[in-house]
Amino acid sequence: MNWLITGGAGFIGCNAASRLLKRGDRVTVFDNLSRKGTRSNLDWLRQQGGALEFVEGDIREMAALERVFLKREVDVVLHLAGQVAVTTSVERPREDFEINALGTFNVLEAVRLSGQRPAFLYSSTNKVYGGMTDIGIVERQGRYEYAELPQGVPEDRLLDFHSPYGCSKGAADQYVRDYARIYGLRTVVFRQSCIYGCRQFGVEDQGWVAWFTIAAALGKPITIYGDGKQIRDVLFVEDLVRAYEMAAEQIEKVSGQVYNIGGGPGNCMSLLELLAHLERMLGKPIPRTFGHWRPGDQPVFVCDISKAKDELGWEPTVGVEAGVARLHEWVMANRDLFADV
Repeated sequence: MNWLITGGAGFIGCNAASRLLKRGDRVTVFDNLSRKGTRSNLDWLRQQGGALEFVEGDIREMAALERVFLKREVDVVLHLAGQVAVTTSVERPREDFEINALGTFNVLEAVRLSGQRPAFLYSSTNKVYGGMTDIGIVERQGRYEYAELPQGVPEDRLLDFHSPYGCSKGAADQYVRDYARIYGLRTVVFRQSCIYGCRQFGVEDQGWVAWFTIAAALGKPITIYGDGKQIRDVLFVEDLVRAYEMAAEQIEKVSGQVYNIGGGPGNCMSLLELLAHLERMLGKPIPRTFGHWRPGDQPVFVCDISKAKDELGWEPTVGVEAGVARLHEWVMANRDLFADV
């Protein structure tokens, strides 16, 4: 198959590209290389060989996207390019809108106008559900949990965008969904929970599992915003990429659908629990300080993944402890990549 991956040199993108190249697919990576680590990820991909092509470009530039489709046959578009941090969206809301909302619109339009009919897979976010302040939260055994949602938040939960990031990703989420209804594009939306794994250059305001792991390994200061009892369902990146593959292979069946993709109730972790796990791995205490809660931060987010299990045949296979161990091993083996952290 011929894949076009926007943001293909990013964390999720390079993991997806690597898996696809290994199975013999052809991959075009479209990326502006603006994020930390993307050049290193691209070098890593090139070393693996296979049918890889790199196109440097920005999804905010419609003409650049149109040229991609003029010159190539595309079977699957995996749209991962985006602005990924809530805090950055609060500081620079126009930039956030132009990348996430306008950029996604541009990719959709480039597909529609190309005359091709690729599968279109979009990386959305759990932030489209907003703060969910109407859902009861309880504290049990030192962590927050939903009082009455044992399986987590389902896809039919009302959307309530909170923060500029939630608004821009949510607008894109709905555009992708509606382009299937109005124009017949074969689209699938993945509302992703916390994704982590190797080749993730996590920073303080995004990618908390990777950031805590990197900071703990390198002895860097860690700040917990809030009390650390907030929990997320976390998913190892290889399991996410497998969901993309399964959707592409079943696109006629799942076109127009929205799926929550995360670790689900069986793969939850609080911030404090991750630090405790890392302390056991490292055999030493990890210092931390506490700051105020950040805007748009949910005390709990756990997604109900039963729809993906029922319709795609997908479920997580990498447990939290095993996944964090693999991430830590990668960080320790690649300490030179974090020299400027």
